[in-house]
Amino acid sequence: MPILTRRFVVASGAAACAAPVFAQTDRWTALADRAAGFDQLHAIAVWRDGEEVLRRRVRGPGLGEIVNVKSVSKTWVAACLGAALDRGEVPSLDATLGDLTPGLIPNDADPVVADITVGHLASMRAGLDRTSGGNYGRWIASGNWVANALGREMVDQPGGRMLYSTGSTHVLGAVLAEVTGQSLLSQMRDRLGAPLGIEIPSWVTDPQGRYLGGNQMGMTIDAMLRFGEMHRTGGTWDGTRVLSGDWIAEATQPRTRSPWSGLGYGYGWFLGEERGADFAVARGYGGQVIAVGPRMVMAITSDPNQPARSQGYFGELMGLVRGGIRLAA
Repeated sequence: MPILTRRFVVASGAAACAAPVFAQTDRWTALADRAAGFDQLHAIAVWRDGEEVLRRRVRGPGLGEIVNVKSVSKTWVAACLGAALDRGEVPSLDATLGDLTPGLIPNDADPVVADITVGHLASMRAGLDRTSGGNYGRWIASGNWVANALGREMVDQPGGRMLYSTGSTHVLGAVLAEVTGQSLLSQMRDRLGAPLGIEIPSWVTDPQGRYLGGNQMGMTIDAMLRFGEMHRTGGTWDGTRVLSGDWIAEATQPRTRSPWSGLGYGYGWFLGEERGADFAVARGYGGQVIAVGPRMVMAITSDPNQPARSQGYFGELMGLVRGGIRLAA
């Protein structure tokens, strides 16, 4: 049974009882036709109750090719945090940088940085000036991405408002590498890729050799679907426990809210509601999407070189997600 929130479970059960048994092929085709009308969209695929109901490539790489999913990577880093919590390598979401990895904190950092928790990092509430947006280029041009991110001005208290920043998830990835003794790539492959039966290729590293936490990962659309389905079913894939149900529930509870999209945000997931049913979205620049509803998982790939703003193309993709949730009910 899906385990996202209590309301998610209730909605899922009610929908399962009310769902028609006949195929809705024509309606899924209409959704695919609608998707094909978006100039930036490359491909879309949907599973309903674990069965494929839609798979279409409009343009761009083939459906079996590995593509850059951009900030969808952040949701996978959060999943690695869940895996470390499940294994006891991180004691709790309240564990601080000062307790876990004081050596990562630069000498000139604000003393409050030591009080930032892994939960703050995963929910974009570190309080540090952002490294994303207009700051991104200067950040990755620096000689030490972790030190640069942690040495920034505190613009809010840890646990305050949402400050979307790749630097936060990069620091989280560095923390996870320190406490597990495995690189972020090794964690991704061992703890997510292997049980899901998917390939996770190597990606960009920082000047210290740490894998970029939160951007530039590559995967196929099927890998995106498997990851989403694992979350929809409460942390299992093909009978194998990948992440605990407790972590799935924690990750998909809203901790803050995006000032741009208005969606809630948990640990790596944007969170919304459609007709009383909760859903979760992993979002990457350009319109890379994994969406998880009570009975549906949707994966979308798009041109990674064009923006997808909340009031523009991403808003259109959210219309597809909401439409898919309604169709799958």
